[in-house]
Amino acid sequence: MFPTKPISRFIVFTLTLVLLLSFFTTTLVNASNVDTENDDEVDEDLEELIALDEQQEDTSHVGGADAKFSEAELLSKAQRIVLELNSDSWTRVVEGNEFVLVLGYAPWCARSAELMPQFAEAATSLKELKSPILLAKIDAERYPKAASSLGIKGFPTLLLFVNGTSQAYTGGFSAAEIVIWARKKTGVPVIRINSVTEAEEFLKKYPMFVLGLFDKLEGPYYEEFVKAATSDNEIQFVETSNVEVAKVLYPDLKAANHFLGFVKSEPERYTEYDGAFEVEKILEFLEYNKFPLVVKLTEINNIKVYASSINLQIFVFAEADELESLHEPLQNVARKFKGKIIFISVDIKDENLAKPFLTLFGLEESTNMVVTAFDTKTSSKFLLESDPTQSKIEEFCLRLLHGTLSPYFKSQPIPDNTDASVQIVVGKTFDDLVLRNPENVLLEVYTPWCINCETTSKQMEKLAKHFKGLDNLVFAKIDAAGNEHPKLQIDDYPTLLYYPADDKANPIKLPAKQSSKDLASFINKRLKNQDSGPRDEL
Repeated sequence: MFPTKPISRFIVFTLTLVLLLSFFTTTLVNASNVDTENDDEVDEDLEELIALDEQQEDTSHVGGADAKFSEAELLSKAQRIVLELNSDSWTRVVEGNEFVLVLGYAPWCARSAELMPQFAEAATSLKELKSPILLAKIDAERYPKAASSLGIKGFPTLLLFVNGTSQAYTGGFSAAEIVIWARKKTGVPVIRINSVTEAEEFLKKYPMFVLGLFDKLEGPYYEEFVKAATSDNEIQFVETSNVEVAKVLYPDLKAANHFLGFVKSEPERYTEYDGAFEVEKILEFLEYNKFPLVVKLTEINNIKVYASSINLQIFVFAEADELESLHEPLQNVARKFKGKIIFISVDIKDENLAKPFLTLFGLEESTNMVVTAFDTKTSSKFLLESDPTQSKIEEFCLRLLHGTLSPYFKSQPIPDNTDASVQIVVGKTFDDLVLRNPENVLLEVYTPWCINCETTSKQMEKLAKHFKGLDNLVFAKIDAAGNEHPKLQIDDYPTLLYYPADDKANPIKLPAKQSSKDLASFINKRLKNQDSGPRDEL
């Protein structure tokens, strides 16, 4: 369920960490109701679904004094609507129904636990809408062979089966988004509204939607509208040929013939489309307008945010209370860059969401407000290093938009190398100690988590002692996990780079698994060529 568009290396790294870090553990709900050893249970469950349809209760006052069911009871009912598959039943269910949306999960997976209540709520809504789709789930850890046969390789995984053939799920992960996606894939890409009453009821259920008004629900404009509705995976489309109905849904309506408008539940609630009625143009308009002015990053929406086609992204990290007070000022800034820069707020105390990003800047321990930026097109990152006032953030955004910001490269504090046989290089000293150093430099690039780096570091110490006293040879090392430099792009560790005194732009990469003797021989040959007085072999 990763986005398919190209994403920069640091965003891929961040996304992977976010998905791997679980923010809580939970017990799989309704496990006591699952009897996966009984092959007849599927038939019983299907009968129970029919019974549940006939016994729908009024739950409009949940939480009130006269509520018929508690929230826990309602959740339990919703969970029962989702069919539990096992090693015996999955084939019959998937191949015996036209549409089946399957959730593959593991009991220990936090994201599975987060998704399952949304999945159950979606199942309830789809049953009420009399959708032909059946929602089912399978414990992929308990039934690995069945899960593998279904095509489930990670957790959670959503797959739609149409007459037994699977296709990837490409929608959002809230209950409403699952419902919208499922209905679009089962033949209902657009909801038609014919009366003011229907429009008023529609507004109660859908805070975000696309309205299409056409004098006749036919013709080239209308056909492109329906194509866009079918191609989009996240937003509900609604159509009407009644101007009065359209005005209920979109009070700012001015057109009378063909019209397309986007409605969201935020200050900029109404956005009129003024482009050509072509499917690609419509989809591009929605992509650049579907997010709020300031998006609050969550476990549910993170993949969708990462996959945004808006390349310029501003991330504001602060405590929840501070973000609340900053919401209006940030909206004021975001409004000026709408459609050009996406603004994202992140609770700095939410380690699973904030820490992977802050680590990219070496600020993972920060508790103060941090403002960063990414350009996913050029794989660059930026840091606002001045006081993050509204005016400073706005200036930061302007420079990001105009391409005048200097990329940020993290660096550890400058160390004291007075008595070091192997000089410690950091991001801030790379130019002076390596690139502008008039001497030859043998540099070890390592990371603290690298298993083989310790052996190489010992070799470097041994070599440094052997060649001690030469005034034209420096041994150095840099921690690539804590330091960056635009001229140091390394993907594997350890890496040994020899920077000749007369050609620092073209370092020589040495095999890290070479013996100390071989490395000493290489150095001697280089020094001999420079008439620098080589040392004896080790």
